[in-house]
Amino acid sequence: MRWLLRTFSMVALLLLFTCVISMAAETTPQVMEGGSSFPWWAWPLLLFIVTFILGIIAVLGGVGGGVLFVPIVGGFFPFNLDFVRGAGLLVALSGALAAGPGLLRRGLADLRLTIPLALIASTSAIFGAMIGLSLPKNVVNTLLGLTILGIVVIMLTAKKSEYPEVKKADALSRALKIYGIYYEPTTGKEVEWKVHRTPIALLLFVVIGIMAGMFGLGAGWANVPVLNLLMGVPLKVAVSTSKFLLSITDTSAAWIYLNSGAIIPMIVVPSIVGIMLGSIVGVRVLAVAKPKVIRWVVIGLLAFSGLRALLKGLGIWT
Repeated sequence: MRWLLRTFSMVALLLLFTCVISMAAETTPQVMEGGSSFPWWAWPLLLFIVTFILGIIAVLGGVGGGVLFVPIVGGFFPFNLDFVRGAGLLVALSGALAAGPGLLRRGLADLRLTIPLALIASTSAIFGAMIGLSLPKNVVNTLLGLTILGIVVIMLTAKKSEYPEVKKADALSRALKIYGIYYEPTTGKEVEWKVHRTPIALLLFVVIGIMAGMFGLGAGWANVPVLNLLMGVPLKVAVSTSKFLLSITDTSAAWIYLNSGAIIPMIVVPSIVGIMLGSIVGVRVLAVAKPKVIRWVVIGLLAFSGLRALLKGLGIWT
């Protein structure tokens, strides 16, 4: 039965991909910023291959697909950056929607922790998307490059704490009843947790939401450090809640791009199919891969694409 379901899924994906290829002929001229010497059908196929590789690297590197997708596709493909950012949000959203319900059911993602942060971040993401779509492309590229280089610095310097020590919960988290307990299968014990510094975290999620909406990056790279290192949420709960949080934040921003006509199947479908298939392969490769090597590959890719976006925005490397 399982092989039949897999076969049906693959046939459905191929049919969908074929439809997108046929639609791309009509939409290519509007998507390209400076024209293209390649035939129209080459770009969706090339995008599929690149996102398939990114899907593998994202799983091995432990990062979301969106944070790799936007700087690399935006920097090295001739697509208008608005379309790339819209597709980036849907790439991040697809992974979050797939994982969110399971994480919530297992008690790893916490609803009481998610709701206040999601309210702040999703509202900010709407304003971020509106700001991003109204700014000139060179300004967005410059800010995107600086943001990606900032993420590289965070990845190089941030430390994670599996079970942070929180001596006393703050008044706001007590009022919102943000605390919980989950079962840790590796130790066979139940872990109780509470949080502190909630007001500062809420302010930071305003910034995170604006950046997620403006650049289409998703926001897992920022959510986890704030939840884990600032608020004192255990690492597993922080990662799981961040994933669930993305499904709300990115949905809000994606509607702005969708309403503005900045989301088209030619970019979105090959990207999501490529990332998903690449992630499946990445999970299998994960067992034999060396995490340190992959981490440096991810950091190197982000640094190069961030520098490319920055120089493109400044008009030095167009």
